[in-house]
Amino acid sequence: MSEALEHALAEALAGLVTAVDTCDDDVLDPDTAVKWLEGSAYILDRLAPADRRRLSALLRAAALREPEGPWRDDLLKVGDGFGLDEDQHERYCDALRANVRRFVETVRGVDPTTPVPTCPGWTIGDLARHHGVAHRWAAHLVRHRVTERVWARDVPMEVPDEAEEYPQWLAAGAEESLRVLRAADPETPMWSYGADQHVRFYARRLLFEAVVHLADAELALGRVPRVEACTAGDGIEEFLENLPFLDRIAERVAALGRDGASLRLRATDTGAAWTVVLGGAGGFRWENTARGDATVSVEGVSGELLLLVYGRRASGDPEFTVTGDRDVLDAWLAATAF
Repeated sequence: MSEALEHALAEALAGLVTAVDTCDDDVLDPDTAVKWLEGSAYILDRLAPADRRRLSALLRAAALREPEGPWRDDLLKVGDGFGLDEDQHERYCDALRANVRRFVETVRGVDPTTPVPTCPGWTIGDLARHHGVAHRWAAHLVRHRVTERVWARDVPMEVPDEAEEYPQWLAAGAEESLRVLRAADPETPMWSYGADQHVRFYARRLLFEAVVHLADAELALGRVPRVEACTAGDGIEEFLENLPFLDRIAERVAALGRDGASLRLRATDTGAAWTVVLGGAGGFRWENTARGDATVSVEGVSGELLLLVYGRRASGDPEFTVTGDRDVLDAWLAATAF
């Protein structure tokens, strides 16, 4: 989508919403107006955080192009009315808590020796232990606002002796990490192992740890994972943003030797698309676009695409439609596997 089209659509949306919201009751039935606005809010709430921020900026820009006065003032309220300016850090914390609770409920009472096929060599007990370690490590890092790497092995973990106790130990660790994250200013600079060197990195990172490991547990128990579209889309972007900072994976991507080849992921449920172009600094670049041709394209619902990039689904699974050079897709998935 061109920048001009983005601005035009945002301006049209802001004008329409403001007209509906300020319309006299004798012109438009209030119940109908509420129904329209709530329907729009539901759709916008499904957008990934980056898209919500972008839309908020576009709506504000559209309002500021208007002359000062009541109409402009009402236009400036549209983004806030849809919750586009809500505290994203807090939203991540809320989603993290919900996903950890689902994980704990899923694995509690399950034989901890149950294999986890999507994590070869791991059991349900290993998965719960790993998840719990991640929370205690992150809580330590954020609590001390570390400026350089601290290894998880150097952080007190108090891991239970019995694997059956891991779910409750994980739950306690997650509550602690959430207390630390909620109490911290998300804009505070600190060390992280990804692209974003701020406190806010950890709420987002832990959320996708929880989402993916919940899927691991569900798949191990014969259940079908369900990841919300907006969460999945944001997860794909977080994955792509952080890859260049994972040295071992970045080296494998750079060694693919397929400069100029492109891979496109397209979500059939939201229309979102991500295009990865191999080569150049860092081994690849990516952008949110479906413009132009791609060497290989894979289509599927957002949640399944997230599981694909994390290696929890295979490119040949029936959830996906692949067109073009499948070798490029499989080479990328192999190079980016954790």
